[in-house]
Amino acid sequence: MNEVQRAKIVLKVLNKTYPKTPIPLKHRNIFTLLISVLLSAQCTDLNVNNVTKDIYPKYYKPEHFVKLGRKKIEKLIRSIGIFRIKAKSVYNLSKTLVEKYQGKVPKTFEQLEELPGVGHKTASVVMSQGFGYPAFPVDTHIHRLAQRWGLTNGKDVIQTEKDLKRLFPKRYWNKLHLQIIYYGREFCKARECYGISCKICTSCYPNRKKPIKTKKA
Repeated sequence: MNEVQRAKIVLKVLNKTYPKTPIPLKHRNIFTLLISVLLSAQCTDLNVNNVTKDIYPKYYKPEHFVKLGRKKIEKLIRSIGIFRIKAKSVYNLSKTLVEKYQGKVPKTFEQLEELPGVGHKTASVVMSQGFGYPAFPVDTHIHRLAQRWGLTNGKDVIQTEKDLKRLFPKRYWNKLHLQIIYYGREFCKARECYGISCKICTSCYPNRKKPIKTKKA
């Protein structure tokens, strides 16, 4: 079985398992989506949602966070990992949006990736989930699953993104990246499936007997 055949199996299983893909990070607008994605680094979506549910009803514009200042932002997000670094990014990002973009979130990868604290993956999520632009955000979890399923040789997330974009038609990208995240959380967990028990792994590699080791991103 080659990677194209495996990609068809993956798509079939994911479409059947997750016909609908709600955005896991709760947000009020594109700006708050951007902030939530930034906060979610090294942190669960659940934890981010628990924190932001008390923030977004009151603070949901870049101007609000500029007015708050770094120290108050730190207090608001204290229970999130590396909160001081993230508070600094949130403040500087908000300041840049106010000064350079009239408080609006820019709509290109280049402009997003120039914002403080925003990398390619965060920009991809905003372009995909915020603006509906075809993108394939790849984090360490998607990177791990793509290796397990034989869709990439897994050198790094950049290579994995290229491979997934090559294997799957563009019209599926936005939904597919969410489907993979949901499937990984429920069925193909890092320390439970090991590449030998979930439906996708057993369908793509019916003869695999030993747990597969994936290369870190």
